[in-house]
Amino acid sequence: MIIIGILVSLAGIIALCWLLFNLAVFALPLFAGISIGFWANSTGAGGLGGVIVGALAAAATFGLFQILSLVVRPVWLKLLVLLVFVAPAVLAGYHATFGIVKLTMPSETWQVAFAVAGAIAVGVTALMRLTRMAPRGPAGQNVLRAS
Repeated sequence: MIIIGILVSLAGIIALCWLLFNLAVFALPLFAGISIGFWANSTGAGGLGGVIVGALAAAATFGLFQILSLVVRPVWLKLLVLLVFVAPAVLAGYHATFGIVKLTMPSETWQVAFAVAGAIAVGVTALMRLTRMAPRGPAGQNVLRAS
């Protein structure tokens, strides 16, 4: 019975880590949507209005990333756009890892060390997924032509 409990706990941790890595890409749109949704609710839009406005804000934030990654030409500016979207993922990865490790380790130094390692892993994963998610330029843009 104890072995089944350990396996179920391990499966739960793996599922939460998989969810964290998959959803880290959408950390900034999620934060923007929640913030604007709460703002809309507090200004009198109500619960349903806040959810709708928050969802639209999250979609607009992610759409802004898509547009900026398509329109922006200099590499350093594209990197800046990527870092703006990766920074909340790193923050979320740090806090998620710290919350998990705080339950399992007594040493605060090791808790922070593992949380930083988790933040780096989530940040690199989010960066790689966002670079794959960025729309490509028009067809034939980088093709050399023989004259």
